[in-house]
Amino acid sequence: MRQTKRTKVIQEKVDQEKLYSLTEAVNLLKEVKATKFDESVDVALRLGVDTRKAEQMVRGTCSMPNGLGKEVRILVFAKGEKALAAQEAGADYVGGDDFSKKIQEGWLEFDRVVATPDMMAVVGRIGKILGPRGLMPNPKLGTVTFEVESVIKNIKAGQVEFRADKQGNLHAAVGKISFDAENICENINTLVDTVKRMKPSSSKGIYLKNFSVSSTMGPGIKVDPQTVA
Repeated sequence: MRQTKRTKVIQEKVDQEKLYSLTEAVNLLKEVKATKFDESVDVALRLGVDTRKAEQMVRGTCSMPNGLGKEVRILVFAKGEKALAAQEAGADYVGGDDFSKKIQEGWLEFDRVVATPDMMAVVGRIGKILGPRGLMPNPKLGTVTFEVESVIKNIKAGQVEFRADKQGNLHAAVGKISFDAENICENINTLVDTVKRMKPSSSKGIYLKNFSVSSTMGPGIKVDPQTVA
């Protein structure tokens, strides 16, 4: 199979077995970029948790100090004064039964969902659609609240939501490849620090097992966990 020029460059510069420092990994990711569009930068963490046990579920939100560099479309289920407040705070879509029906018909042009507690009966009808996509509002994540203004502003400013899967893997976006390496590293350190602080007391052994960074079209680069946060 004939290698592309880009594949050859990646193979020459990226050692798949080496653990890089965070700074080295981010700089290398920027170095091997060859696409014209502004790729997203993502982090993948492997945690020493058993998410089948409720007390070992690692799930939460984290505000990126340097933002995410992308527009996040927010759908808010609210009525009355809270619906007006959501619109003024910058929500992209605000409503109730009308949006529930649209979603049941296949509409999914949004990235995050926020709901006031009195609208959860409406949201519950589409739980089977939102849940598997990680879009279901959740009180523990602050997305079921009457404080819609602050939640919307936080999300727009670069808040990410994360959750460890059944294998203990956790994925999150941390910015764009066009960001300064220092800003990408600061975002990653903030995320990792947040995840570390959420270590379940019943989790034994090594908590942060593996760590890698990648871009949308770039390679996964292994990072030495000791060089982070």
